[in-house]
Amino acid sequence: MRIAIASDHAAFALKTTLAAWLRAQGHDVFDLGPDSDARVDYPDFGFKLADAIAQGEAERGVALCGSGIGISIAVNRHAAVRCALVSEPLSAALAREHNDANVVALGARLVGEDMAKACITAFLATAFAGGRHQPRVDKLGAPSLHVAKESA
Repeated sequence: MRIAIASDHAAFALKTTLAAWLRAQGHDVFDLGPDSDARVDYPDFGFKLADAIAQGEAERGVALCGSGIGISIAVNRHAAVRCALVSEPLSAALAREHNDANVVALGARLVGEDMAKACITAFLATAFAGGRHQPRVDKLGAPSLHVAKESA
């Protein structure tokens, strides 16, 4: 699978470790940066990751920052991307199964390397269930259209 990965400076070390681990698992990793732990702004890298997913340059994404919160917000600004901030494998699996998340976000200062790997493993191994979840996921891609319909 082609996986895009991006972080800010606070998660640079974890990003480097996870990118190498994903490659060792046989994945094609598209590292969007940064290239060092020098201070950067997480929105810049979150937007790059969202664009890569939306353009089909990668099937899934991994977004990392100190808490995971900021970069997940940045990634979710793109309507074609569904990024879930997770801290344990069950949430990672449910993000895929129920929400068809195509990006997972993790906080480097909050989860360790082993937990991050467990979350990513669950995220990548889980398929979207579709069915009753599909209409909800469809609404995520065009929220203003659905709000307007329901309030009319």
